[in-house]
Amino acid sequence: MLSIRRSTAVAAALTALLAVTVTACGPSGDKAAAPGGSAAADQNGRDGRDGGGKGGLKLPEDMPTSIDDLKKWKDGGWQHWDKWARKAQDFANPIIKDHWKNERLAQAKPVPEIGVKAVGVGSEFDATDPEPQPVTAIQVGRPYHRNMAPVGKIFFDSPKGPMVCSGTVIEDPAHPGKSNLVWTAGHCVHSGKRGGWMRNIVFVPSYNDYGVPMNRVGRMPSQQVTPYGRFWADWITTSGEWITMGSDERGNGGSAYDFAVLHVKPETGSGKSLQETVGNAIPVWFNAPSAAGLSVVRAIGYPAAPPYDGAQMMACQDRPGRLVMEQGTPAMDRIGCTMTGGTSGGGWLVERDGKLALVSNTSISSSTHTWLAGPHLGPEAERVFSTISRKFANR
Repeated sequence: MLSIRRSTAVAAALTALLAVTVTACGPSGDKAAAPGGSAAADQNGRDGRDGGGKGGLKLPEDMPTSIDDLKKWKDGGWQHWDKWARKAQDFANPIIKDHWKNERLAQAKPVPEIGVKAVGVGSEFDATDPEPQPVTAIQVGRPYHRNMAPVGKIFFDSPKGPMVCSGTVIEDPAHPGKSNLVWTAGHCVHSGKRGGWMRNIVFVPSYNDYGVPMNRVGRMPSQQVTPYGRFWADWITTSGEWITMGSDERGNGGSAYDFAVLHVKPETGSGKSLQETVGNAIPVWFNAPSAAGLSVVRAIGYPAAPPYDGAQMMACQDRPGRLVMEQGTPAMDRIGCTMTGGTSGGGWLVERDGKLALVSNTSISSSTHTWLAGPHLGPEAERVFSTISRKFANR
Protein backbone atom coordinates (compact mmCIF):
# COMPACT_ATOMS: atom_id res chain seq x y z
CA MET A 1 0.00 0.00 0.00
CA LEU A 2 1.15 3.52 -0.69
CA SER A 3 1.62 6.01 2.13
CA ILE A 4 1.26 9.77 1.99
CA ARG A 5 3.81 11.45 4.20
CA ARG A 6 4.06 14.88 5.74
CA SER A 7 6.91 17.09 4.58
CA THR A 8 6.25 20.40 6.35
CA ALA A 9 6.34 21.65 9.92
CA VAL A 10 3.44 21.43 12.36
CA ALA A 11 0.98 24.33 12.15
CA ALA A 12 1.70 27.37 14.30
CA ALA A 13 0.23 27.64 17.80
CA LEU A 14 -3.36 28.80 18.06
CA THR A 15 -3.94 32.49 18.64
CA ALA A 16 -6.66 34.16 20.67
CA LEU A 17 -7.99 36.09 17.72
CA LEU A 18 -11.60 35.64 16.64
CA ALA A 19 -11.59 35.54 12.85
CA VAL A 20 -14.72 35.65 10.72
CA THR A 21 -15.12 33.81 7.42
CA VAL A 22 -18.56 33.50 5.90
CA THR A 23 -20.39 33.32 2.64
CA ALA A 24 -23.09 35.59 1.33
CA CYS A 25 -25.76 35.06 3.92
CA GLY A 26 -26.38 33.86 7.43
CA PRO A 27 -29.29 31.67 8.46
CA SER A 28 -32.48 33.67 8.49
CA GLY A 29 -32.84 35.37 11.83
CA ASP A 30 -29.32 34.45 12.95
CA LYS A 31 -26.36 36.79 12.65
CA ALA A 32 -23.49 35.75 10.45
CA ALA A 33 -20.92 38.14 9.00
CA ALA A 34 -19.90 40.23 6.05
CA PRO A 35 -20.97 39.41 2.47
CA GLY A 36 -19.14 36.83 0.42
CA GLY A 37 -21.01 34.33 -1.72
CA SER A 38 -23.08 31.19 -1.62
CA ALA A 39 -22.02 27.69 -0.86
CA ALA A 40 -23.64 25.18 -3.19
CA ALA A 41 -23.87 24.29 -6.83
CA ASP A 42 -27.37 23.79 -8.20
CA GLN A 43 -28.36 21.14 -10.70
CA ASN A 44 -27.55 23.42 -13.61
CA GLY A 45 -24.02 23.98 -12.38
CA ARG A 46 -24.48 27.51 -11.01
CA ASP A 47 -22.93 28.25 -7.66
CA GLY A 48 -26.10 29.99 -6.47
CA ARG A 49 -24.44 33.12 -5.19
CA ASP A 50 -26.70 35.39 -7.26
CA GLY A 51 -29.88 33.59 -6.25
CA GLY A 52 -30.06 31.54 -9.44
CA GLY A 53 -28.20 33.82 -11.79
CA LYS A 54 -30.56 36.80 -11.69
CA GLY A 55 -30.21 40.21 -10.14
CA GLY A 56 -26.59 40.09 -8.97
CA LEU A 57 -25.41 39.33 -5.45
CA LYS A 58 -28.28 38.46 -3.12
CA LEU A 59 -27.71 39.63 0.44
CA PRO A 60 -29.59 38.49 3.55
CA GLU A 61 -32.22 40.66 5.13
CA ASP A 62 -30.67 40.55 8.60
CA MET A 63 -26.97 40.69 7.81
CA PRO A 64 -24.96 41.59 10.94
CA THR A 65 -23.34 44.98 11.05
CA SER A 66 -21.56 44.94 14.39
CA ILE A 67 -19.28 42.95 16.68
CA ASP A 68 -22.30 42.45 18.96
CA ASP A 69 -24.08 40.56 16.19
CA LEU A 70 -21.09 38.28 15.74
CA LYS A 71 -20.90 37.74 19.49
CA LYS A 72 -24.53 36.58 19.48
CA TRP A 73 -23.58 33.90 16.96
CA LYS A 74 -20.52 32.92 18.99
CA ASP A 75 -22.57 32.70 22.19
CA GLY A 76 -25.09 30.31 20.70
CA GLY A 77 -27.20 32.16 18.15
CA TRP A 78 -26.22 29.45 15.67
CA GLN A 79 -28.36 27.01 17.66
CA HIS A 80 -31.66 28.44 16.36
CA TRP A 81 -32.42 25.33 14.34
CA ASP A 82 -36.01 26.36 13.75
CA LYS A 83 -34.45 28.82 11.32
CA TRP A 84 -32.14 26.21 9.79
CA ALA A 85 -30.36 27.62 6.74
CA ARG A 86 -31.23 25.56 3.68
CA LYS A 87 -30.56 27.48 0.48
CA ALA A 88 -27.12 27.89 -1.04
CA GLN A 89 -26.90 31.57 -0.24
CA ASP A 90 -27.79 30.95 3.39
CA PHE A 91 -24.60 29.08 4.31
CA ALA A 92 -22.54 30.77 7.04
CA ASN A 93 -19.63 29.45 9.06
CA PRO A 94 -17.85 32.18 11.07
CA ILE A 95 -14.76 31.01 12.93
CA ILE A 96 -15.39 30.70 16.66
CA LYS A 97 -12.03 30.57 18.39
CA ASP A 98 -11.69 27.48 20.62
CA HIS A 99 -15.27 26.33 19.95
CA TRP A 100 -13.75 22.96 19.07
CA LYS A 101 -11.48 22.27 22.03
CA ASN A 102 -10.03 18.78 22.38
CA GLU A 103 -12.71 17.75 24.86
CA ARG A 104 -15.52 18.80 22.52
CA LEU A 105 -13.87 17.11 19.55
CA ALA A 106 -13.85 13.88 21.56
CA GLN A 107 -17.55 14.25 22.39
CA ALA A 108 -18.72 14.51 18.77
CA LYS A 109 -20.94 11.62 17.69
CA PRO A 110 -20.95 9.89 14.31
CA VAL A 111 -23.49 11.09 11.80
CA PRO A 112 -26.53 8.79 12.03
CA GLU A 113 -25.73 6.04 9.58
CA ILE A 114 -27.51 6.11 6.25
CA GLY A 115 -28.31 2.42 5.99
CA VAL A 116 -29.76 0.21 3.30
CA LYS A 117 -31.56 -3.08 3.77
CA ALA A 118 -31.13 -6.08 1.48
CA VAL A 119 -30.11 -4.20 -1.64
CA GLY A 120 -28.19 -6.44 -4.02
CA VAL A 121 -29.89 -9.75 -3.34
CA GLY A 122 -32.89 -9.93 -5.62
CA SER A 123 -32.57 -6.25 -6.45
CA GLU A 124 -35.04 -4.88 -8.96
CA PHE A 125 -32.17 -3.15 -10.75
CA ASP A 126 -30.21 -5.39 -13.10
CA ALA A 127 -27.09 -3.21 -12.79
CA THR A 128 -26.73 -4.06 -9.10
CA ASP A 129 -24.15 -6.74 -8.33
CA PRO A 130 -24.46 -9.29 -5.51
CA GLU A 131 -23.53 -8.08 -2.04
CA PRO A 132 -19.81 -8.32 -1.35
CA GLN A 133 -18.40 -10.38 1.48
CA PRO A 134 -17.49 -8.38 4.61
CA VAL A 135 -13.92 -7.10 4.81
CA THR A 136 -12.58 -6.44 8.30
CA ALA A 137 -11.22 -2.90 8.68
CA ILE A 138 -7.60 -2.50 9.78
CA GLN A 139 -5.93 0.50 11.38
CA VAL A 140 -3.76 2.81 9.28
CA GLY A 141 -0.14 2.93 10.42
CA ARG A 142 0.65 5.40 13.20
CA PRO A 143 1.49 8.19 13.51
CA TYR A 144 -1.05 9.07 10.86
CA HIS A 145 0.82 12.15 9.66
CA ARG A 146 3.59 9.85 8.38
CA ASN A 147 1.28 7.44 6.58
CA MET A 148 -1.89 9.25 5.49
CA ALA A 149 -1.50 12.92 6.40
CA PRO A 150 -4.26 14.27 4.09
CA VAL A 151 -6.99 12.22 5.82
CA GLY A 152 -8.79 13.64 8.83
CA LYS A 153 -12.06 14.29 10.59
CA ILE A 154 -14.78 16.83 9.81
CA PHE A 155 -16.58 18.14 12.89
CA PHE A 156 -19.82 20.13 12.83
CA ASP A 157 -22.84 21.10 14.88
CA SER A 158 -26.22 19.70 13.87
CA PRO A 159 -29.71 19.82 15.43
CA LYS A 160 -28.72 16.58 17.19
CA GLY A 161 -25.53 18.00 18.67
CA PRO A 162 -21.84 17.89 17.71
CA MET A 163 -21.14 15.28 15.07
CA VAL A 164 -18.28 13.94 12.99
CA CYS A 165 -17.47 12.65 9.51
CA SER A 166 -14.26 11.96 7.61
CA GLY A 167 -12.57 13.95 4.84
CA THR A 168 -9.52 14.12 2.57
CA VAL A 169 -7.27 16.96 1.43
CA ILE A 170 -7.41 17.08 -2.38
CA GLU A 171 -5.35 18.82 -5.03
CA ASP A 172 -6.58 22.08 -6.55
CA PRO A 173 -5.32 22.76 -10.10
CA ALA A 174 -5.94 26.47 -9.53
CA HIS A 175 -3.39 26.43 -6.69
CA PRO A 176 -0.72 23.79 -7.36
CA GLY A 177 0.94 22.76 -4.12
CA LYS A 178 -1.25 25.16 -2.13
CA SER A 179 -4.70 23.59 -2.06
CA ASN A 180 -7.26 24.50 0.60
CA LEU A 181 -9.84 21.96 -0.58
CA VAL A 182 -11.28 18.99 1.34
CA TRP A 183 -13.45 16.22 -0.14
CA THR A 184 -16.26 14.68 1.90
CA ALA A 185 -19.89 13.52 1.67
CA GLY A 186 -22.78 15.87 1.00
CA HIS A 187 -24.68 14.62 4.05
CA CYS A 188 -21.77 15.73 6.24
CA VAL A 189 -22.46 19.38 5.38
CA HIS A 190 -26.13 19.49 4.35
CA SER A 191 -29.06 17.30 5.42
CA GLY A 192 -30.65 17.07 2.00
CA LYS A 193 -34.26 17.58 1.04
CA ARG A 194 -35.60 17.86 4.62
CA GLY A 195 -32.87 19.93 6.22
CA GLY A 196 -30.19 22.52 5.70
CA TRP A 197 -26.56 23.43 6.26
CA MET A 198 -24.65 22.12 9.23
CA ARG A 199 -22.83 24.70 11.37
CA ASN A 200 -19.39 25.34 12.82
CA ILE A 201 -17.80 23.02 10.26
CA VAL A 202 -14.09 22.32 10.78
CA PHE A 203 -11.55 19.90 9.34
CA VAL A 204 -8.81 18.33 11.48
CA PRO A 205 -6.19 16.48 9.40
CA SER A 206 -4.46 13.46 11.00
CA TYR A 207 -6.77 13.71 13.99
CA ASN A 208 -5.47 11.88 17.09
CA ASP A 209 -2.14 11.26 15.40
CA TYR A 210 -1.11 8.29 17.54
CA GLY A 211 -4.54 6.65 17.72
CA VAL A 212 -4.95 6.63 21.50
CA PRO A 213 -8.36 5.42 22.80
CA MET A 214 -11.09 8.06 22.73
CA ASN A 215 -11.43 8.09 26.52
CA ARG A 216 -7.88 9.49 26.65
CA VAL A 217 -8.06 11.91 23.71
CA GLY A 218 -9.47 14.79 25.77
CA ARG A 219 -6.40 14.68 28.00
CA MET A 220 -3.78 14.47 25.27
CA PRO A 221 -1.63 17.46 24.24
CA SER A 222 -2.99 19.44 21.30
CA GLN A 223 0.00 18.59 19.09
CA GLN A 224 -1.11 14.96 19.19
CA VAL A 225 -4.87 15.50 18.86
CA THR A 226 -4.74 18.25 16.23
CA PRO A 227 -1.18 18.01 14.86
CA TYR A 228 -1.87 20.47 12.06
CA GLY A 229 -4.49 22.57 13.81
CA ARG A 230 -8.14 23.17 12.89
CA PHE A 231 -9.36 24.45 9.53
CA TRP A 232 -12.76 26.15 9.19
CA ALA A 233 -14.87 25.92 6.04
CA ASP A 234 -15.46 29.34 4.52
CA TRP A 235 -17.17 27.95 1.40
CA ILE A 236 -18.79 24.65 0.48
CA THR A 237 -20.13 23.12 -2.73
CA THR A 238 -22.37 20.09 -2.88
CA SER A 239 -24.64 18.84 -5.61
CA GLY A 240 -28.09 20.25 -6.26
CA GLU A 241 -29.21 16.65 -6.61
CA TRP A 242 -28.20 15.97 -3.01
CA ILE A 243 -29.98 19.07 -1.70
CA THR A 244 -33.22 18.25 -3.54
CA MET A 245 -33.19 14.44 -3.32
CA GLY A 246 -30.89 13.39 -0.50
CA SER A 247 -32.01 11.77 2.73
CA ASP A 248 -30.00 11.64 5.95
CA GLU A 249 -32.13 8.72 7.17
CA ARG A 250 -31.83 6.09 4.45
CA GLY A 251 -30.13 5.59 1.12
CA ASN A 252 -32.02 6.71 -1.97
CA GLY A 253 -31.36 8.12 -5.43
CA GLY A 254 -29.73 11.17 -3.89
CA SER A 255 -26.96 8.97 -2.49
CA ALA A 256 -25.49 8.73 -6.00
CA TYR A 257 -24.73 12.46 -5.70
CA ASP A 258 -23.65 12.47 -2.05
CA PHE A 259 -20.39 14.38 -2.31
CA ALA A 260 -19.13 17.82 -1.28
CA VAL A 261 -16.01 19.98 -1.37
CA LEU A 262 -14.96 22.38 1.40
CA HIS A 263 -12.69 25.39 0.99
CA VAL A 264 -11.02 25.95 4.35
CA LYS A 265 -8.79 28.38 6.17
CA PRO A 266 -6.77 27.88 9.38
CA GLU A 267 -8.29 28.92 12.67
CA THR A 268 -4.97 30.58 13.49
CA GLY A 269 -4.87 32.71 10.36
CA SER A 270 -1.34 31.43 9.72
CA GLY A 271 -1.43 32.26 6.02
CA LYS A 272 -0.23 28.80 5.00
CA SER A 273 -2.46 26.67 2.79
CA LEU A 274 -3.85 23.36 4.02
CA GLN A 275 -1.73 21.41 1.55
CA GLU A 276 1.44 23.23 2.60
CA THR A 277 0.58 22.55 6.24
CA VAL A 278 0.06 18.79 5.92
CA GLY A 279 2.67 18.38 3.20
CA ASN A 280 0.50 16.65 0.60
CA ALA A 281 -2.86 16.36 -1.15
CA ILE A 282 -4.58 13.68 -3.23
CA PRO A 283 -5.78 14.29 -6.81
CA VAL A 284 -9.39 13.47 -7.68
CA TRP A 285 -9.86 11.07 -10.59
CA PHE A 286 -13.14 12.08 -12.19
CA ASN A 287 -14.86 9.68 -14.60
CA ALA A 288 -12.59 6.85 -13.49
CA PRO A 289 -13.56 3.31 -14.44
CA SER A 290 -16.40 2.19 -12.21
CA ALA A 291 -16.81 -1.02 -10.24
CA ALA A 292 -15.23 -3.94 -12.11
CA GLY A 293 -13.01 -1.50 -14.01
CA LEU A 294 -11.03 -0.93 -10.80
CA SER A 295 -8.94 -3.72 -9.37
CA VAL A 296 -8.65 -2.60 -5.73
CA VAL A 297 -10.17 0.33 -3.81
CA ARG A 298 -9.08 1.40 -0.35
CA ALA A 299 -11.70 3.22 1.75
CA ILE A 300 -10.27 5.27 4.63
CA GLY A 301 -12.00 7.03 7.51
CA TYR A 302 -12.61 7.29 11.24
CA PRO A 303 -15.46 4.92 12.18
CA ALA A 304 -17.07 6.13 15.40
CA ALA A 305 -20.12 3.93 15.98
CA PRO A 306 -19.68 0.65 17.91
CA PRO A 307 -17.54 -1.39 17.92
CA TYR A 308 -15.30 1.58 17.04
CA ASP A 309 -14.91 4.75 19.10
CA GLY A 310 -13.80 7.27 16.46
CA ALA A 311 -10.24 7.46 17.76
CA GLN A 312 -8.51 5.44 15.06
CA MET A 313 -8.07 5.95 11.33
CA MET A 314 -9.15 2.70 9.69
CA ALA A 315 -9.17 1.27 6.17
CA CYS A 316 -10.83 -1.46 4.11
CA GLN A 317 -9.52 -2.79 0.81
CA ASP A 318 -11.68 -4.62 -1.72
CA ARG A 319 -12.63 -4.83 -5.38
CA PRO A 320 -15.83 -2.82 -5.93
CA GLY A 321 -19.13 -3.90 -7.41
CA ARG A 322 -22.13 -1.87 -8.57
CA LEU A 323 -25.12 -0.67 -6.56
CA VAL A 324 -28.08 1.15 -8.12
CA MET A 325 -30.30 2.91 -5.59
CA GLU A 326 -32.96 4.31 -7.89
CA GLN A 327 -33.85 3.92 -11.54
CA GLY A 328 -32.22 6.63 -13.64
CA THR A 329 -29.44 7.44 -11.17
CA PRO A 330 -25.79 6.44 -11.69
CA ALA A 331 -24.57 3.16 -10.25
CA MET A 332 -22.62 3.61 -7.02
CA ASP A 333 -19.47 1.65 -6.17
CA ARG A 334 -19.74 -0.85 -3.31
CA ILE A 335 -17.12 -2.76 -1.31
CA GLY A 336 -17.13 -5.15 1.61
CA CYS A 337 -16.22 -3.30 4.83
CA THR A 338 -17.03 -3.43 8.54
CA MET A 339 -16.54 0.30 9.23
CA THR A 340 -19.47 2.15 10.82
CA GLY A 341 -20.82 5.69 11.22
CA GLY A 342 -18.16 8.40 11.28
CA THR A 343 -16.60 6.92 8.14
CA SER A 344 -19.00 8.96 6.01
CA GLY A 345 -17.15 11.28 3.65
CA GLY A 346 -13.91 9.32 3.90
CA GLY A 347 -12.02 9.01 0.64
CA TRP A 348 -11.84 5.92 -1.58
CA LEU A 349 -8.35 5.68 -3.00
CA VAL A 350 -6.82 3.74 -5.89
CA GLU A 351 -3.34 3.56 -7.33
CA ARG A 352 -2.97 5.46 -10.59
CA ASP A 353 0.38 5.80 -12.33
CA GLY A 354 2.15 4.91 -9.11
CA LYS A 355 0.32 7.49 -7.01
CA LEU A 356 -2.89 7.54 -5.00
CA ALA A 357 -6.03 9.11 -6.49
CA LEU A 358 -9.48 9.66 -4.97
CA VAL A 359 -12.35 8.01 -6.88
CA SER A 360 -15.24 8.14 -4.38
CA ASN A 361 -16.26 8.74 -0.77
CA THR A 362 -18.24 6.74 1.75
CA SER A 363 -21.94 7.56 1.52
CA ILE A 364 -24.11 4.66 2.72
CA SER A 365 -23.69 1.28 4.41
CA SER A 366 -25.59 -1.90 5.06
CA SER A 367 -27.63 -2.01 8.25
CA THR A 368 -25.43 -4.90 9.39
CA HIS A 369 -22.14 -3.07 8.67
CA THR A 370 -20.89 -5.54 6.10
CA TRP A 371 -20.39 -3.15 3.18
CA LEU A 372 -19.99 0.52 2.18
CA ALA A 373 -21.09 2.31 -0.97
CA GLY A 374 -19.94 5.57 -2.50
CA PRO A 375 -20.93 7.69 -5.52
CA HIS A 376 -19.12 7.31 -8.81
CA LEU A 377 -17.48 10.69 -9.43
CA GLY A 378 -18.78 11.58 -12.88
CA PRO A 379 -19.68 14.91 -14.52
CA GLU A 380 -21.88 16.04 -11.63
CA ALA A 381 -19.02 15.65 -9.15
CA GLU A 382 -16.57 17.32 -11.51
CA ARG A 383 -18.95 20.27 -11.81
CA VAL A 384 -19.16 20.64 -8.03
CA PHE A 385 -15.37 20.55 -7.78
CA SER A 386 -14.83 23.01 -10.64
CA THR A 387 -17.28 25.47 -9.12
CA ILE A 388 -15.31 25.87 -5.91
CA SER A 389 -11.90 25.70 -7.60
CA ARG A 390 -12.86 28.53 -9.98
CA LYS A 391 -14.31 30.56 -7.13
CA PHE A 392 -10.92 30.80 -5.43
CA ALA A 393 -8.72 30.64 -8.52
CA ASN A 394 -7.54 34.25 -8.24
CA ARG A 395 -7.21 34.38 -4.47
